[in-house]
Amino acid sequence: MSTTRTRLLLSLAVVLSVAVSAPAAAAQSLATRLDRALNTSGVSWSASGAIALNLSNGRVAYARNLDKPFEPASNQKLAVTLAALHKLGPDYRIPTQAYGEGRQDGDVWRGRIVIKGFGDPTLTTSDLNTLARKVRDLGITRVTGGVRGDETYFDTRRTAPGWKPSFYKVWCPPLSALVVDRARVNGTVVDRPALAAAHAFRAALVRNGVAVMRSAHVGPLGEEAVALGRVRSPRLALLVRRMNRPSDNFYAEMLLKKLGAYFRGKGTSGAGATVVRRVFRARGVPLAGIRIADGSGLSSLDRLTTRAISRMLVSARKDPVIGLPFFNSLPIAGVNGTLKDRMRRGPARGVVRAKTGTTLTASALSGYVGSRWVFSILQNGSPVPWTSSRASQDRFAQILAGG
Repeated sequence: MSTTRTRLLLSLAVVLSVAVSAPAAAAQSLATRLDRALNTSGVSWSASGAIALNLSNGRVAYARNLDKPFEPASNQKLAVTLAALHKLGPDYRIPTQAYGEGRQDGDVWRGRIVIKGFGDPTLTTSDLNTLARKVRDLGITRVTGGVRGDETYFDTRRTAPGWKPSFYKVWCPPLSALVVDRARVNGTVVDRPALAAAHAFRAALVRNGVAVMRSAHVGPLGEEAVALGRVRSPRLALLVRRMNRPSDNFYAEMLLKKLGAYFRGKGTSGAGATVVRRVFRARGVPLAGIRIADGSGLSSLDRLTTRAISRMLVSARKDPVIGLPFFNSLPIAGVNGTLKDRMRRGPARGVVRAKTGTTLTASALSGYVGSRWVFSILQNGSPVPWTSSRASQDRFAQILAGG
């Protein structure tokens, strides 16, 4: 073999070696940088899980403790978002219905009026005025009985399993199928939201020209009731946005119970959790280590894995029906929601859309980096250092955004 040909073959071998090893080196460099970003968080490696994967080809660029269950904090809301959009659809609207028990005699309703809730977290006094006008438009100007509030679509438990007693009213209004103005009356959150709603609807009827002879109380709807009118919530696509961007615990818990009531006939957190798990199974989200105790992530009993979260994110984003409303529900780095004051500079600003999560023992960030990356970070501690954990999450996202 000639010296010239030998040199050419050696040169080609070097080129091919570089071409083959360059992608691996680049990937290794990215993984190393992501590892360093999390390594300074002040959270034990054993108490951290993380993943970064390419959305287009599914290749994992970084992984740590993928299948280890962690407390997810408000990343739990991602599970509720996926299940609600999957089962109900982005256009679904939650009704609140007015019924009459008795009969109409000219402009008089001889009997009582019942307002029945079906779990609308957005119900307001303004909605009650609309509903009252619908009753008035039927020609009814006088009701001989009173107003009854029916909250039987859900159970009567006001909190969710695994909550600290201090969470009640502070981190979430009391749960009920019939709640008006988030159970706030004259600046105070009340213990009996359905009774408050019945009183509020009675007042709305009177304001809108329907005299009501008796007072308000709570009880189930009678079998012979007649539908008189209804109002509906905004579309579910907007509800999940209102839930995820500010991380609204009330919306999450109400939607979880709604899933249980609608699809299992039981308006409980447990029934809703069963629906969520079935959606996971249908969409290929791994269930190993998963525990769904509530919808908000306030429960100390909740457990998710970064593998499960990443699968949720990929499954939702690639779905032509729910992909966009799921994606649009998430806060935008440096722009709005719980990420408004995070990643305000650098490549992540306006590019990262992710769900935050914060409790005393958990800090989390999971979402998308443009159309390229899906990532999830779960960090636990006793307590978890909020400042350093959030800083490490932001560094992780900035690296992905700049890659």
